[in-house]
Amino acid sequence: MANADLVILGGGSGGYACALRASELGMSVILIDKDKLGGTCLHRGCIPTKALLHAAEVADSAKDSEAFGVRAAFEGIDMPKVNEYRDGVVSRLYKGLQGLVKSRNVTFIEGAGRLVSPTTVEVNGEQHTGSHVILATGSYARSLPGLDIGGRFMTSDQALNLNFVPRSVIVLGGGVIGVEFASVWKSFGAEVTIVEALPHLVPNEDEACSKALERAFRKRGIAFSLGKRFASATQDDSGVKVTLEDGTELGAELLLVAVGRGPNTAGMGFEDQGVAMERGWVLVDERLRTNVPGVFAVGDITPGLQLAHRGFQQGIFVAEEIAGLSPAIVADVNIPRVTYCEPEVASVGLTEAQAREQHGANVAVYEYNLGGNGKSQILATTGFIKLVQITDGPVVGIHMVGSRIGEQVGEAQLIVNWEATPADVATLIHAHPTQNEAMGEAHLALAGKPLHAHA
Repeated sequence: MANADLVILGGGSGGYACALRASELGMSVILIDKDKLGGTCLHRGCIPTKALLHAAEVADSAKDSEAFGVRAAFEGIDMPKVNEYRDGVVSRLYKGLQGLVKSRNVTFIEGAGRLVSPTTVEVNGEQHTGSHVILATGSYARSLPGLDIGGRFMTSDQALNLNFVPRSVIVLGGGVIGVEFASVWKSFGAEVTIVEALPHLVPNEDEACSKALERAFRKRGIAFSLGKRFASATQDDSGVKVTLEDGTELGAELLLVAVGRGPNTAGMGFEDQGVAMERGWVLVDERLRTNVPGVFAVGDITPGLQLAHRGFQQGIFVAEEIAGLSPAIVADVNIPRVTYCEPEVASVGLTEAQAREQHGANVAVYEYNLGGNGKSQILATTGFIKLVQITDGPVVGIHMVGSRIGEQVGEAQLIVNWEATPADVATLIHAHPTQNEAMGEAHLALAGKPLHAHA
């Protein structure tokens, strides 16, 4: 007889969202995690890094205050105090999540779990059986072969715990994690160089966004090397030296390895129980079922976007799927994405290149420059909102760059997921003066009736 309707292995974004929704639907739930409830996102990812990014924004505001007629002095960064602020944010959210899980009668067990049968997870020497098992063990910060983390070589895990601002840093990887840390450290006063093997920073974004971010980073004094692969690195008491495949040598105090995250599945018994996997990833169908009946997988261990809100949504989806509610599938391409550097990059849907690959010449594109937006002028930010539309059809992609522009991704994802046309959005009212107006202006222009924009 099962101990619970659901046994969930992993208490991060996907696992605890599944637990809460399943409990809401009347199911009994056992939630198992070897670490603190909340996983990487709450303790080592989304929340602490965004706290650092906000501290960086405050630092920049202090440094630039004269431009706004405010006399302020920037005296430097007190990293222990910054870390205290960050930890306070995490602690409050952690306590709230613990209370929420307890109030929903979810049984939380702390310990390293292992799948010992398609219906059973063993933890702390005890076995817990469920009518369904959900695998949600998350991800870890990867490195490269021959590049052992330690000393002056670190991943985001160690970088978050620094109690000082480094004089200089080489960031290996120009994706989301790399550019966010580069942005923080530059605001804090470090000299930063990013090394990215692909032709652009944030290479998964629309090329126009990548180029805009590169221009902004150059203006901020953040150096970067694009299209050159890493060859080797050494460290000693004085710093690190990085060599690229073309022979270029770079030196700094620290090396941040930000080459992505891998699935946290090794040694957990998944393959032993016949779960289909590929290079450590758990393979699932569109309804998040593995090949083993009754076993589902959600979040970062499944191929695709590694985003906390994707994990949340997948956890909710599985709970509703098991409850027989037949929830709607949300494709990865239509999940909103935000990179919280300065300036921010936000997007949802197809890039222009992806749209043209799928639809050929039957694609219309429009960029609305934030120079015409009153609130963006007040914030002293530059950037744009770019729309990608199927000609005479729906908007299938929205791509944005600018300070605080990530706040606009909510409406953007509604537009794309509800398959709205520019004319549909043009009839909506966008409050003045807000950056949100720029969303309306872009759609007005693409609908053929531009207001504060040239046709």
